[in-house]
Amino acid sequence: MNFAQLQEKIGVRFRDERVLRQAFTHSSYVNEQKGRRICDNERLEFLGDAVLELTVSQFLYKSFPNMSEGEMTKLRAAIVCEPSLVKFAELLQFGELVLLGKGEELTGGRQRPALLADVFEAFIGALYLDQGLEVVFRFMEKYVYPRIDKGEFTQVTDFKSQLQEYVQQENMGDLQYRIIQEKGPAHNREFVSEVLLNDKPLGTGTGRSKKEAEQRAAARALMVLGSN
Repeated sequence: MNFAQLQEKIGVRFRDERVLRQAFTHSSYVNEQKGRRICDNERLEFLGDAVLELTVSQFLYKSFPNMSEGEMTKLRAAIVCEPSLVKFAELLQFGELVLLGKGEELTGGRQRPALLADVFEAFIGALYLDQGLEVVFRFMEKYVYPRIDKGEFTQVTDFKSQLQEYVQQENMGDLQYRIIQEKGPAHNREFVSEVLLNDKPLGTGTGRSKKEAEQRAAARALMVLGSN
């Protein structure tokens, strides 16, 4: 994949492709280009980190109106952290585009988690600089928010307790959970849970265990109640 293909894939045409290229330029590459005026991605990474915090914060604030500040902070930290950013970078095959010095390349820098996470942050910084915040939000809606919707980060907070408290406070009725599907072989089982409010389905979730599936179903239910 090249930079033209990446822009086509995400549906964004950069006004200044040098900014995009800079987002993928590692300091090891710059160090080997003596005499050339090339900038690495570290300043863009700094900017992208702040933009990610803002865009994820807004999504959580709007999607989970009953979530406390502390819970939102925990969930945001789980989304804007190295393992999660690496997943986003791998999803978009960012590793293929990174400009590395020979030494970094030989030691497997292209697959190094910290490097990929930094590149994703730098890319977000470049996207913001070149296109503005609205385009960043559209990018997040396509590649990041759906993974939050699916409950990929629910392990950091107890959504079942939050849902129970909310339903009790509002005197909405009775909650119950049920496993509606089991998929995959015994060593790689996947469960689908459904949460019901007064016998009416409110949300579903998938997980590697029944508990995880129920947490994801509860997270989805909270989003449904929040949007209503």
